[in-house]
Amino acid sequence: MPGKKLNEERCRDLLISIRKIIQAVDIHSRKLNKHFGLTGPQLIVLQEISISGQISITPLSKATSLSQATVTDITKRLEAKGYISRKRREDDRRAVSLFLTVKGKEIIENLPPLLQETFTEGFSKIEDWEQLMIMSAFGRVVNLMEAEKIEASPILLTGPIQTAG
Repeated sequence: MPGKKLNEERCRDLLISIRKIIQAVDIHSRKLNKHFGLTGPQLIVLQEISISGQISITPLSKATSLSQATVTDITKRLEAKGYISRKRREDDRRAVSLFLTVKGKEIIENLPPLLQETFTEGFSKIEDWEQLMIMSAFGRVVNLMEAEKIEASPILLTGPIQTAG
C-alpha cells in the first residue's frame, strides 16, 4: 500500500488530468461557437439531422442522448438561424420532420471534425490491451466519483448534467 503522501500526489495528478479533459472539451466547444456560431449540442443535432435526412424530435432526442426539451430548444434556435426547416409528415399530419436547409448543409460541409472524432481516431490506433486498460481505469474513476447515474453520450461537449432517475 503506497504511503499517504504518495497516494495524495496520485489523487492530485488524476484530478488534474480530469480537469484538463474537461477544459479540452470546453475549449473545443468555445472555438466552435466563436468560429461557426454553434454550440456543441447544436452541432450534434445538425449532424444527426444530416445523417438521417429528416427526423422528428423524439428519435433525434434518443440519437443525441439529449432530453426532448433540450432538442426542442436547440431546433428552434437552428431554425431561427436558417439551418433547419420543419415540415409535416405525409404519413402522419400531426408529426413534424426536421431537415437541413441549403445553409445547414453548407455549414455541415465546412465544419472541422468534432473532438470525439479526433479522440476516436487516436484511440483506435493504440493496441487492444491498452484500450481495455484505459476503459477499465475510466470505469473505475466513474465509480470512485459516484457518477454512474449521470447520463452521457459518446459526444464530447459541455452543457447541463442530466441524471438518470
